[in-house]
Amino acid sequence: MLNLSKTLRVRKWKDFKQLAEKLKPKAIVYSIDQNGSTKTKELTCLRLILPTQNACYIYIDFPKGKKLRETEIPIIEKKDMPRYLEDQDIIVFLKKQLQRKNLKVYSFWTA
Repeated sequence: MLNLSKTLRVRKWKDFKQLAEKLKPKAIVYSIDQNGSTKTKELTCLRLILPTQNACYIYIDFPKGKKLRETEIPIIEKKDMPRYLEDQDIIVFLKKQLQRKNLKVYSFWTA
């Protein structure tokens, strides 16, 4: 049974990656957050969630230019549309970075 009552924020991508490599989860959950309260008033942020037996680890990456600050996942820009992230870019990135082709990656809204 998962103990999700303990939530810990991970501040750096490299630390989140090390945790995921060490804990070898079957799945990671992500959400693309539209949050206008950032310092730059940028809307698109990526939240990665690593649920484990003892805690739920959360990492948030914020935009910097045309990509996310630490993961460098590209932010898509199209005329007359808000900037956004592609689900497939996130899934491919996580599987490649964690070197786990069988890793399940779920959107928070569809999990």
